Amino acid sequence: MKETPRSQETAGDPTAARPQHRLGRVFGRTGASSSGIPHRSDGRPPQTPRGARRPGPGGRLGTTPPVPGRPTFLSGRFGSVGPFGSLLPFGAFALCAVLFTLVTWQVVAGGPLRDADERLGRTAFRHGPAWLTESLADLGGLPVAVTVLAVAVGYAAWRGHRARAAAVALAMVAVPVFVMPLKLWTDRTGPLTVDSGYYPSGHTATAMVVYCGAALLLRPLTGHRTGRAWAMPVAVVLSAATGIGLVLRGYHWPLDVLGSWLLCGMLLVLLAAALRWIDNRGAAGTGAGDK
Repeated sequence: MKETPRSQETAGDPTAARPQHRLGRVFGRTGASSSGIPHRSDGRPPQTPRGARRPGPGGRLGTTPPVPGRPTFLSGRFGSVGPFGSLLPFGAFALCAVLFTLVTWQVVAGGPLRDADERLGRTAFRHGPAWLTESLADLGGLPVAVTVLAVAVGYAAWRGHRARAAAVALAMVAVPVFVMPLKLWTDRTGPLTVDSGYYPSGHTATAMVVYCGAALLLRPLTGHRTGRAWAMPVAVVLSAATGIGLVLRGYHWPLDVLGSWLLCGMLLVLLAAALRWIDNRGAAGTGAGDK
């Protein structure tokens, strides 16, 4: 019987007959499925794949698995409510309503706030250059305000935003609807006349709704970022300047102006909500049409 010849490399080497343990066979050992991937002896896959484990720094234990994401009820902006989008407009509306009620009550009841108002008014009357204060007061007059509103509404309608333009026009129509009954009910006399019907100030209300409403209307239509940023601040300055001019000229008491600011603040919050609703409805209609 012939012996199987051994190679010259292993002949005479006592270690050649010993089996060589290869590390690859250890890690390549498979279970029941013989897939070559290490897993439990019962054939079930491991809970955490080896490739998903990340070693920690400095030889420490691996990092813990990532925690689940934030709950869905916390993913939105805090205070999101209804068409307003946040609690800020709702809070502004409520604050204006409370302060307007307080001021109107003091004017009607002849409280201490009305006494302080009349003392302040008598001190402020006839201060400043007449041409300047008269020009500021005229900013709330119908010739100026209606012209500004007509230009803003007409431009928005020409650009295709007819629903937004109609909302601003309706807000202007609402001014005498709210102001005139209040004038008749409060029956407050003017600073330099015995005539009544001066609370709240109609000129102040007209100026605030026209200028701030035009800013809300034209702000999305302005192509320049600077114009969008300065539209509302300029409108607020014009509204405030109108009220100051009316007081300095002696046409209204300070509380007449403040009452109009508060009343129109509520109206502008509603107008902003209406414009946002119109924009959302238009965006939804456009998205549905693209499908």
